[in-house]
Amino acid sequence: MSSTDIDQPVLVAGAGPTGMTAALALHARGIPAAILEADSEDRDRAGSRAIYVHGSTLKTLERNYPGLGKDLVDEGLVWPTRRTVWRGKEVFKRTYDNPGGSGDFPHFTSLPQVTTEKYMHEALDELGIDIHWDAGVESVESTPDGVHVETTDGQEWETPYLIGADGGGSQVRNEIGSEFEGDQSENSFIIVDVETLDGNTIEEEPIPFERLFHYDAPEAGGRNVMLVPFSGGWRLDIQCLGDDDPEEIASDEQMREFVREIMGEEYVDNIQWTSTYKFLQVIADSFVDEHRRVLLAGEAAHLLAPFGARGMNSCVADADEAASAVAVAARARQDAVARNEVELYAARRERAAEYNIDAAGQALDYLQGDTPVTVLRKEVAASLADYFEPAGEYLDDAPYGPHDAPPIAATGNY
Repeated sequence: MSSTDIDQPVLVAGAGPTGMTAALALHARGIPAAILEADSEDRDRAGSRAIYVHGSTLKTLERNYPGLGKDLVDEGLVWPTRRTVWRGKEVFKRTYDNPGGSGDFPHFTSLPQVTTEKYMHEALDELGIDIHWDAGVESVESTPDGVHVETTDGQEWETPYLIGADGGGSQVRNEIGSEFEGDQSENSFIIVDVETLDGNTIEEEPIPFERLFHYDAPEAGGRNVMLVPFSGGWRLDIQCLGDDDPEEIASDEQMREFVREIMGEEYVDNIQWTSTYKFLQVIADSFVDEHRRVLLAGEAAHLLAPFGARGMNSCVADADEAASAVAVAARARQDAVARNEVELYAARRERAAEYNIDAAGQALDYLQGDTPVTVLRKEVAASLADYFEPAGEYLDDAPYGPHDAPPIAATGNY
């Protein structure tokens, strides 16, 4: 079956990175697509959000729209140094001569999510893929032959398949009767975006061009702190203590004090955005509907703590594989083959999500852990770091979860 044999476009709910990736990936496979988005076109996309784009994600985006991955590399940056500090004492530092690696794409690039989305929007425009704004999904009725969708703007749609990429509050997930299972972090986390000084590039900043993790930072009242550069600014993460009032900690006055102590007086007026989170660790009990016509992808299917940057990267992998499954299913001559392809998608991405939630959970347990064993491990590693580099590297690695690849041999995606 060619794309002209498909009467209606495949619909994608949600115009975030997941939904836009799904639409681009469908088009790359010869399947017409259209996006339904609940927000207005002038929606506010404040905040750096997902700043860390893995090399595998860059390659996926490049494959689906040549030039997109390269644009993100050109706009982003690769920090060369990892550094970890324990209560004011440096316990690990490593600088790479070639931090991005030697391949066509670096191991990662760091840039604001709004920039990633800008290039995705440009790709959609170039291909003529429509985003229908102010058109959130209101109801979904799937049958063995297709899906009927009603949207909040009063429109009705018929589509052979629907990819639900409409975020953590997904109406598509609700409509197919799938539910989140899991829990959330005990501690709250504060994320602060701080702009570079006077239009500086990161390399021109007085702060070292590095990713810094500081355990029990005295400058933050003994809270864990992470400082990460991205193109145009700095991401400051602060882990609240158990008895903190997150709203008080995130107040303008307190944030200015944290920035003053951690980054310097000159950065106090450069705070751009502050957000407070308790990270959810949840997964949908089914990624597909009973008729195998609706597929959930990204945060509609799972939410996880951001350690190891598994969030948007796993969402892009979901979207790419959802598009592949739909392309095969749409062209299948037998219903059983089509259903099987969608079921394979669900099995693979559910397994990936379980892996990612477990990996992020390990990091979360480590950061929140105050059991005698966890505390002792950290303190022993810190005491040995001056004499035994692996001890310092353990402290550097542990906050991000395991580095081994997920058990998905065919793709290696998160």
